[in-house]
Amino acid sequence: MIKAVFFDWFNTLAHYHPPREALEQQALSELGFSVPLQTVSQGLYLSDKEYYEENARLPIRQRSPEEQARMYGNIQRTILVTAGIEAKPELVTQMMTRMRQLYSGMKFILYDDVMATLQTLKAKQLTIGLLSNLQREIDSMCRELGIADYIDFSVTSGQVGSDKPKPPIFLKALEMARVKPAEALHIGDQYQNDVLGARGVGITAILVDRTNLYADITDCPRIRDLGEVVQYL
Repeated sequence: MIKAVFFDWFNTLAHYHPPREALEQQALSELGFSVPLQTVSQGLYLSDKEYYEENARLPIRQRSPEEQARMYGNIQRTILVTAGIEAKPELVTQMMTRMRQLYSGMKFILYDDVMATLQTLKAKQLTIGLLSNLQREIDSMCRELGIADYIDFSVTSGQVGSDKPKPPIFLKALEMARVKPAEALHIGDQYQNDVLGARGVGITAILVDRTNLYADITDCPRIRDLGEVVQYL
């Protein structure tokens, strides 16, 4: 019997506004490249996958400044290559510089399906946890976005000193929810971080795939809308 539901934060409950793909498309346009939004999204998907896999191997924040710069450069390099653009070093640097400027004006907003889903789960008297690889506290953002009353607790990698997919963040969530692994669900948008990480401690995981990017993933439930979570309780 499921007694607790854990959610990832970024790209599961909340996303950036303006969307990253729109800002990447804008930066490319300013540099003279017309790239369809779908192509930019595919590039972001591939670059995020590589980034999260590297972060799982060794957190980016623990790497040298040179290595961090290389990883951030790889994001723009992958987007360029996916768009069929030669990723010359100077172009990668231009993209990185412009994206830093554009990212400074972004904020978090909720997906349209979040509030109704949280209300449904809370009505079923389930414990709701929020798990994130953010280094900062996340409770203030929950209050700003109006969901704090539905979140029973949050756990960040900054609190436990370890990122998903490693066990500490999931184990801390189980401890705070006072449930066994078989009594919890974890929902997130990253296969390695969320699905494999949760499974590693015995928690059932559901992959959120709003834009059908993970069609090749068939070994776990895959949903397009958070409202589908109730089918797995």
